[in-house]
Amino acid sequence: MSRVLVTGANGFVGAALCERLARDGHAVRRAVRLAERAPAGSDAAVVGEIGAATDWRDALRGVDSVVHTAARVHVMHDSAEQPYLETNAEGTRRLALAAVEAGVKRLVVLSSIKVNGEGGDGRVYRATDPPSPTDAYGRSKLAAESYALEIGRARGLEVVVLRVPLVYGPGVRANFLRLMHWVASRRPLPLGAVRNLRSLLGLGNLCDLLCLLREHPAAPGKVWLGADGEDLSTPDLIRRLARAFGTDARLLAVPPVCLRLAGALTGRGAEVARLCGSLQLDITPARGQLGWRAPRTVDEELALAARWFRSQEAVQGG
Repeated sequence: MSRVLVTGANGFVGAALCERLARDGHAVRRAVRLAERAPAGSDAAVVGEIGAATDWRDALRGVDSVVHTAARVHVMHDSAEQPYLETNAEGTRRLALAAVEAGVKRLVVLSSIKVNGEGGDGRVYRATDPPSPTDAYGRSKLAAESYALEIGRARGLEVVVLRVPLVYGPGVRANFLRLMHWVASRRPLPLGAVRNLRSLLGLGNLCDLLCLLREHPAAPGKVWLGADGEDLSTPDLIRRLARAFGTDARLLAVPPVCLRLAGALTGRGAEVARLCGSLQLDITPARGQLGWRAPRTVDEELALAARWFRSQEAVQGG
């Protein structure tokens, strides 16, 4: 039985990953920021704020591998560079160096496709493409990857980097949760004329891939891309979400040029661009070199998300 440290263990991805690893029979240590956030009865390590000065020694003691999901996440209209660099870049650098000192074998770093860019240019992103981040978050994740991979090469730590697109599932927040509210309430959405393709990644599928990358012999020293393997247009995603909620999608065919103009006028241009633009990932290497296939279909992952959403509605309504 291996012992795995999961950072960001109370987060959207980290909490689900801890559950998956425990089900698979691994001993899981949860790195949390505050003592009161540690799940009762769990093997938890309080590390405080993540950055250049984080003390990882207690958290890493006796650990075989680390999955680093903790991060300062992308927030709309938050363009300050230094907070992202401190948490995401310097925090990852500190963790990698501490892992070397602790004798950890492998470090898996969860990153973002924002390292490649924002899409919209018709290209399908590959792990080998020159990075082209456009915001502070993307630049900080690129720096985090670079630090970890350089330390791995120099100090003998097996480092694996996984870049992912939008992740959805039980516990999702931000834009995808907002979209679920719109669809569940049967609000008319002016997105019926959008013709795009976007890669997504269900939470269960992400956890499955992270578990594979934690142990596969071909994984270290490389950057991998992960996605469900079925790219969807925004209207198709809305229709499938509606089906998961047991209702019909209400789509209005407003020309995308009008949507973009409205977004620019209301200060929501970036959000509209994501709804209208394409962003696709090439996951051929993960399939060919790792033999990975997403264990759940998009519809299965959406059904789980919808079930969670309804359960939250029931709790709030009660």
